[in-house]
Amino acid sequence: MSLSIVYSRARHGIDAPLVTVEIHLSNGLPSLNIVGLPETAVKESKDRVRSAIINSHFEFPTRRITINLAPADLPKEGGRFDLPIALGILAASGQIPAEQLYRHEFIGELALTGELRPVQGVLPAAIKCQTVKRALVVPHLNANEAALCADTVIFSAGSLLQLCAHLHGREELRPHVARQTAPVADAYPDLADVKGQQQARRALEVAAAGNHNLLFNGPPGTGKTMLASRLPGILPAMSNSETLAVATIYSITGQQQTLDKLTRPFRAPHHTASAVALVGGGSHPRPGEISLAHKSILFLDGLPEFPRKVLEVLREPLESGEIMISRAKQQISFPCDFMLVAAMNPCPCGYYGDLQRACRCTPDQIRRYKDRISGPLIDRIDIQLNVSRIPAQQLNQKNNSSENSSAVRQRVTDARALQQQRCNKTNSKLSGKELEQHCPLANQQLQLLEQAVDRLHLSPRAYFKIIRVARTIADLAHSKDIQQQHLMEAIAYRSLDRSE
Repeated sequence: MSLSIVYSRARHGIDAPLVTVEIHLSNGLPSLNIVGLPETAVKESKDRVRSAIINSHFEFPTRRITINLAPADLPKEGGRFDLPIALGILAASGQIPAEQLYRHEFIGELALTGELRPVQGVLPAAIKCQTVKRALVVPHLNANEAALCADTVIFSAGSLLQLCAHLHGREELRPHVARQTAPVADAYPDLADVKGQQQARRALEVAAAGNHNLLFNGPPGTGKTMLASRLPGILPAMSNSETLAVATIYSITGQQQTLDKLTRPFRAPHHTASAVALVGGGSHPRPGEISLAHKSILFLDGLPEFPRKVLEVLREPLESGEIMISRAKQQISFPCDFMLVAAMNPCPCGYYGDLQRACRCTPDQIRRYKDRISGPLIDRIDIQLNVSRIPAQQLNQKNNSSENSSAVRQRVTDARALQQQRCNKTNSKLSGKELEQHCPLANQQLQLLEQAVDRLHLSPRAYFKIIRVARTIADLAHSKDIQQQHLMEAIAYRSLDRSE
């Protein structure tokens, strides 16, 4: 048979569209041509495939070889098509049985010796194979990653020769089972290390329970970064669907070493990061920090130190939970359902409002410093809290009675379970109709909220964010309805004064 068909998968954002590799051997001068919009790495595969086939003790056909990667309008990149091309050539030349290829899909880069090397973006391909009921064959180093999709049959091979022996039925490969790793309990610092700062600890718990954005404002050394770094430790363990969604993003970025760690990512980019680094992009669009923080936390330390135009790109993703990267030839969407946690000083020197150290900044300097953060961005942060310096006596206490992360995590998990039963989402995602249905306020509470909005000059967005935060506080208290004290606490979290 001079024609063979092999199935593979391309990479398009977090999607893995099907690519049909068609190989035809015809008479004529020996040559090898690849068509179907291949990029440079794919065009170079002809040399890798030739050497791999010869060094695996097969015969490379001395005929005219035409390789079509369909669909023709989908760009093909990387070395992931080396393996299906080599198998197609061997099947078309009759050296391996072609009928075995239709039940599998193949992804892998070939070394000149015929060994299989890992590639990026294997997990999205495994998810797609599940829908078409085909097994997926990958290199050994990609096996654990692909097997995270438990419903797909995964075979792993170390070389082209080993895989061909499997297709011949002489040495069958066994389906690969994912190596399950239990979540590491001490993966993050413990909240018990924080001395004092009871109000900040409470705000951290409320933010974790309702998936609310959080801003700490205060002088240097008051524990803002210390508190933020302990937030992942009080979040509930990721569900299977969340783990798969996060692992898919890390798969297409090539960060495979993180796939065995079933903990939530904590992304903390430096303030010199560009807008593309935060939201993603490039000529071949890749996920940015907001997508790498999907289902977890993006921490921006020194918020006003980030360029304002960089911070402004966060406004739409904070509301929509996804980012659309548009280029001349394609549009790619990446998920970015993250919790924004930020820390900032009240002024350039950092000591404005500090009772123990005088501020050296002029009022104009303080105003310009705060104006680096736009009002629309601040308005999207649910909880805004001033963190003050704690007395030295509390630092010297040897017996720290603060709760550890495990105790707080249990309350957060219980509160999130109530939210899932109510609306199958966290309180920060409640729509206007869901607020009316599940967060009714009494007349006295409505009057209190209206007074707060007028006095603090809050926007309609902030009005509804206060109700969402109050609903979370009520869930932590296992209260069916929002009480007066819950609403007052939520209002207190919106009273960060930016006008001074």
